[in-house]
Amino acid sequence: MQSKYLEIIQDIKTQLAKGILATGSKLPSVRQLAQQFSCSKNTVIRAYHELEKEHLIFSIPKSGYYVVNKATQPSTQPHIIDFLSAGPDKRIMPYIEFQHCINQAVDIYKEELFSYNDQQGFYSLRVQLVKYLQGLQVFTNPERLFIVSGSQQALHLLASMPFPNGKHNILVEQPTYFGFIESVRLQQATTFGIDLTMEGIDLEQLEYIFRNNAIKFFYIVPRFHNPLGHSYTNDEKKRIVELAEKYDVYIVEDDFLGDLDPNTKSDPLFAYNPSGRVIYIKSFSKVFLPGLRVGVVVLPALMINDFSRYKFSADFNSSVLSQGALDIYLKSGMFNSHIKAIKELYSRKMNTLQIACEALLPNHTFFTRPTSGFYLSILLPAHISAKQLVHLLHEKNIWMDDAARMFLPAYQQDHLIRLSISQVDEHLIEEGIKELVYCLSLLERHKSSYKNVQHLL
Repeated sequence: MQSKYLEIIQDIKTQLAKGILATGSKLPSVRQLAQQFSCSKNTVIRAYHELEKEHLIFSIPKSGYYVVNKATQPSTQPHIIDFLSAGPDKRIMPYIEFQHCINQAVDIYKEELFSYNDQQGFYSLRVQLVKYLQGLQVFTNPERLFIVSGSQQALHLLASMPFPNGKHNILVEQPTYFGFIESVRLQQATTFGIDLTMEGIDLEQLEYIFRNNAIKFFYIVPRFHNPLGHSYTNDEKKRIVELAEKYDVYIVEDDFLGDLDPNTKSDPLFAYNPSGRVIYIKSFSKVFLPGLRVGVVVLPALMINDFSRYKFSADFNSSVLSQGALDIYLKSGMFNSHIKAIKELYSRKMNTLQIACEALLPNHTFFTRPTSGFYLSILLPAHISAKQLVHLLHEKNIWMDDAARMFLPAYQQDHLIRLSISQVDEHLIEEGIKELVYCLSLLERHKSSYKNVQHLL
């Protein structure tokens, strides 16, 4: 059995190298290969699983196995360890499945696709999204949903539009998602910050800010925060919503990675005030296809007219073709299978990264310990510049983010680096951390030498 299993792997690799099997082509079924090599189906499945681990093929439930890339000559591209990119892992994206959905959308929704559509979004998709959101403990109706061109559009519009409370200032966690930092900066919105660590925020400070600073809304990432990876407890979320209600503050909840939460009892903030205090935003860019540019925002009834006006001024309506294809994909049940697969992948990658950090990082560095998601951050010693470390690593083709853009000016620091596990090769994670530790030691020796020279002077 062992020789047959290896024989199947070698035969497929040879076909890939010679170009007999092209990128995206379908491989023979398990039954066909079992007959061809006179072996059991389990032997073929084992061979296919090994090729999946090497990212040479991928499987589609109820469809079969397909080629990811060609095992050709070594690439002339530099060997890159990518802890910077934050899009979904390209090797498990359901390209073929979704292409089928796009073709179906063109055929089924001809009239809707090629004419102006409902400003709030394709109604059939909104109905499907209501069902999907129920799995995330967000219970609402299609009339409160807006389809947006990615969550960034929703955030930008909310930062600029008036709110029913008549207030104008915005509160954000520090650090936070850089896209929202850029939106409030460009709009010159008065923005306050509140320190966030893996222990959460100071709720007494939050109450003080709510009471004294005319906060329009509090922008918060409740699960798998960017860049820290922090998640709030249900008790903390409930208390935050209570304070927002008490001081007439809205909450803009960016639950962009909520699908990856392994804790089935974890609720969004929306669950603690579904009537309208919490504005819930969900994106498909991180867990599905970024180029789809589809997100959804659940709004209180009071804000629907104003949001509709601001959305109209931006783009009238979001891509109807993308909406129609996503509608079909959700109806098919394929999205649930996809989410299950990526939850397992990202959880495994995050675990691998934390094991490497625990084993290799020096004692005077601190790293966050998210349960899943994309992001883990490393807090460097005060005398080490994150920018310098990231630059040194980049010269070695190891990409990371120094996180400077994720702070308001008043909170700026240069000691935090962000690592994203979404697109890094799993087998390169430990190597990347080893290089990080080596570059960190170089900077520390340089600082030590400089201090000795200064002392002699």
